Amino acid sequence: MPLALHLGTDDLTRCRFAISPLCQTHEALRMLRRPARHGYHQAWLRRMRRTVAGLDLAPLWLFVPPAGGYTPDFLGPPPQEPYPAIEDELARMRATDPALAHAELTRSLACTPGLAESPRGRAALDDPAATVRRLADLTELAWHALLAPDWPRHRAVLEADIAYRSRRAADAGLDALLTGLHPAVDWAGHTLTLREYRDLADAQRPDGRGVLLMPSVFVWPDVVSGFARPWQPTVIYPARGMGRLHSAPAPRPPQALARLLGQQRAAVLAGLAVPSSTTDLARRHGLAPSTVSAHLSVLREAGLLESRRQGHYVLYGRTALGDTLVDTDGDVTPAAR
Repeated sequence: MPLALHLGTDDLTRCRFAISPLCQTHEALRMLRRPARHGYHQAWLRRMRRTVAGLDLAPLWLFVPPAGGYTPDFLGPPPQEPYPAIEDELARMRATDPALAHAELTRSLACTPGLAESPRGRAALDDPAATVRRLADLTELAWHALLAPDWPRHRAVLEADIAYRSRRAADAGLDALLTGLHPAVDWAGHTLTLREYRDLADAQRPDGRGVLLMPSVFVWPDVVSGFARPWQPTVIYPARGMGRLHSAPAPRPPQALARLLGQQRAAVLAGLAVPSSTTDLARRHGLAPSTVSAHLSVLREAGLLESRRQGHYVLYGRTALGDTLVDTDGDVTPAAR
């Protein structure tokens, strides 16, 4: 039975986006538990195999069921701000109410018959505050090992998704935004329906606080919702471009675009489906960094690219005009005046 979220007027006016490093970490951990379902990230999974083998995450795996069971919401709760720092999110996780933690831990263990009565299960439930601290420490370890090195690129993909959907909402309204989140998401009659998603009796229903929309690199092929009380209603959906984040061959630009811009410059523009650094682009296209830098300067001056600093990197991504040129199938040569 699908999960239906009825959005009142207050909810619609308070819909917002957020990017959560903590949530992304736990989506990555869930993907590691179910690798067969995630063909888009096989290159990342292969690269992380040795790293994961060197981590002792056994207490954390206890609450990440491999068969799609319930993972405690406090491990990756909806953030309170649009762009929280991982340090702030971990601090909030460590401050989880032990009574809430006990309830969510119990529900997660119940997904695996006999696990709650096992020595490990009983130990986790006997001292939920200590269990929260242990899980937070392991989550921090997983963040630094699995996501932190690539986080600038991950965040750039998530920000690009939000920018695209914000433009879509501005151009075509909230209906276009909500219907375009995922093929299994429907929007009609003020009701957001997640098909192929079991109806959760204790799922938090919209109550005027709005619905939080969070793009994710790792959630594909699913769309996730149904946070239980007291968490804000949230929809976590696959971000555009996430499939090309780790293993993307350089795409061939449309012929018309190559005639307009030149083969190399058009290839650089087409290759920016995922925001990338000069070094990434040089490696992907087999060009000297200085050559790529020159092409990026021209494309940015033409309004086809925008740049943003992420830590020690400068990442380049296409603007709406750049997307339009790359997505155009016909002749992009300007008409004569």
